[in-house]
Amino acid sequence: MELTELRNRLEREKGKCLHIENTITKIKTDLIVNKRSLRQHEQAREIIREAGLKTQQELQIHISDITSLALEAVFDNPYQLVAEFVQRRNKTECDLYFVREGERTDPLSATGGGAVDVASFALRVASWSMQFPRSSNTIILDEPLKYLSSEYQEQGSAMIKEISKKLGIQFLIITHNETLASYANRTFKTTIRKGTTNINRY
Repeated sequence: MELTELRNRLEREKGKCLHIENTITKIKTDLIVNKRSLRQHEQAREIIREAGLKTQQELQIHISDITSLALEAVFDNPYQLVAEFVQRRNKTECDLYFVREGERTDPLSATGGGAVDVASFALRVASWSMQFPRSSNTIILDEPLKYLSSEYQEQGSAMIKEISKKLGIQFLIITHNETLASYANRTFKTTIRKGTTNINRY
């Protein structure tokens, strides 16, 4: 009876041992598969990271070039706009700042509004030009040069007209600025009388 029990116990232990060996084999196989998958994910992540960096560099150049050209077309001693991508709270954000003679300046707090007006306009154009597929080539602007001083109104207006011509963009501009209006291909004047809006072409 004891011998039979010992044999049964031995068989049970063999079964447990076989189960453990099978489990170990499966874990080793899973480990190999997971290591291979991890390497592939790391390679994919590196490819995505490199592609992201390249895209950011191209965006930096594109944004900076268009905006800096617009500023150069208007001002005698212009700022350059620089776009810098930074990581904050696990997100990529874009910081914009002006540079002149090696000095960085916060566009919103340390410069006249005219430079910000020109830069804002150029950023709208840069944003539109990067769309794929592009939306309609019509951009609506409300007083785009309202903070630009009178001495630069001619250059600013000419810059907008030149960009319109070169890029094939139609700008619909709402403005009280007579200098800017004089550069338009067509001008409409609106008046309100007794609650009715009247539109006259000039």
